[in-house]
Amino acid sequence: MKTRYLLSLLLLAAACSPRSGSLTLLTTNDVHGAWFDSTYVGDRTRTSLLAVNWYVDSIRRADGAKNVLLLDAGDCLQGDNAAYYYNFVDTVSEHLFARMVAYMKYDAVTVGNHDVETGHAVYDRVTSELKRHGIPFLAGNAVRNDNGRPYFPLYKVFRRGGLKVLVLGYTNPNMAAWLDESIWSGMTFKNLIPLVQEDVDRLRARVQPDVTIISIHSGTGEGDGSVLESQALDLYKSLSGVDFIVCSHDHAPATFHNDSIGLINTGTRARNLGVGKISVAADGSKTIETGLVKVDKAHTDTVMRAAFRKDYEAVKAFTVQKVGMLAVDMITRDAYTGMCPYINLVHEVQLKACDAQVSFAAPLTYNGAVRAGVLVYNDMFTIYPYENQLYKLELSGREIKDYLEYSYNLWLAAPGGEHILRISPKDNPRTGSKRWSFDERSYNFDSAGGLVYTVDVTKPFGERVNIASLAGGEAFDPDAKYTVAMTSYRANGGGDILIKGVGIPKEKIAERIVGRYPEIRELVYQFILANGILDEMNLNDRSVLGGWKFVPEGESADRLDDDMALLFGDN
Repeated sequence: MKTRYLLSLLLLAAACSPRSGSLTLLTTNDVHGAWFDSTYVGDRTRTSLLAVNWYVDSIRRADGAKNVLLLDAGDCLQGDNAAYYYNFVDTVSEHLFARMVAYMKYDAVTVGNHDVETGHAVYDRVTSELKRHGIPFLAGNAVRNDNGRPYFPLYKVFRRGGLKVLVLGYTNPNMAAWLDESIWSGMTFKNLIPLVQEDVDRLRARVQPDVTIISIHSGTGEGDGSVLESQALDLYKSLSGVDFIVCSHDHAPATFHNDSIGLINTGTRARNLGVGKISVAADGSKTIETGLVKVDKAHTDTVMRAAFRKDYEAVKAFTVQKVGMLAVDMITRDAYTGMCPYINLVHEVQLKACDAQVSFAAPLTYNGAVRAGVLVYNDMFTIYPYENQLYKLELSGREIKDYLEYSYNLWLAAPGGEHILRISPKDNPRTGSKRWSFDERSYNFDSAGGLVYTVDVTKPFGERVNIASLAGGEAFDPDAKYTVAMTSYRANGGGDILIKGVGIPKEKIAERIVGRYPEIRELVYQFILANGILDEMNLNDRSVLGGWKFVPEGESADRLDDDMALLFGDN
């Protein structure tokens, strides 16, 4: 009896004493479907998971596979042809993403907001398929409405580097600001603060891990608690008992570490691989390092490429199918300076698809081009890269004016300065140099179709937009009600234009919605099929689109050219 008692004490002491060991943490995030190194059309190549795997395998060989943990922090299922194909076209095969991350031996993946955007049918399917491979799709703050339990897994425990490692995963809590509730029906998204610390405390007491890692689909942020969708630095500064935070969402590479915690954000589209190192001594003390490895597309894993060759060929065949003809070039950056074929197409599609009087749309591809000639399905992803639905709302004329004032204030600098566009030089994390860029997100630069108006760059916010009439010449009445087409992202409060610009409380926006329609990319596709050719008639039909321009024209044109040269050079 005494011997058994002593043995129990020894086992308890061993369980409670710190383990020593070393762990290498590898991370990706916001890959957005960049799974293949080809862009499907032409001979251009890019960084992709094929190249990431070359680096992962190299590090596993150097450090020992049993000492390496590989995580992804979300936004996996949207943003590229391959993702779209296996989300919505081939829904019978096992999803390509599940097969690729299983091939690469990912240990866990976190749910991103764009993963949720694909809808229940897609992310429920992927969750189940990943589970069969032993890979959890983590999002502990997506809580079921029926029983209060997580809809997705919250955590998983691993044994790596001689250490017990606890990984908890969370998605972005700001989902309701961008996506219609039907897409995430049955769940609610909780704020990461104080939830993460509460979960960490509870699970650390139960699991007794040597290393604790938080993987969140949330931006790095400023660490001042001001931005719900970017809470990584807030957590970095406040969490206790956590060794690493893997974050994402804002597409901005960043790493930090101090004596007790590290943070890694790899940016986007497989351009970097995050690396964290932690060593745990026998006395429980730890050393932590973080860094980024720039992924060279030349280092593509050719064995992995061959393993998924049939999938690539299926996606390519779908991608290069002919859709129609284009009579003029469509350059997306032209939307920053006025009307152009690219944004005109989106406006015309939106206006006609839901019989609206006004359309709001922004350039969703920052700097892309679709050249005159044969249009293939691949061009749909340049014209409209996201799976946004079309919504129709009812707004007053005064609210439409306020909406446009707010939008152009995101876009334009205050009058009297050196620039017309709100731009400034910023550090380029990819090159270490400075580059000029917009101060605000260009996907929030909404212009209007269906109206005739000017935007005076010499006037202050609130006095810039002068609406003369509707496209057909009818008088524009500030007190009248109008039907307005916009994206589901905007109609759910995305970009804050309806909330802060128009002054509609978030909870009241739904009362303004009078119609919901299919995804806008699909509507563009059907519009092109129906017309056969996109030419001056359907890319510049002023009877439908109306027209807008910056004024005074002479002064603004020259200065706009100067600003655009700073942003894009001679491209």
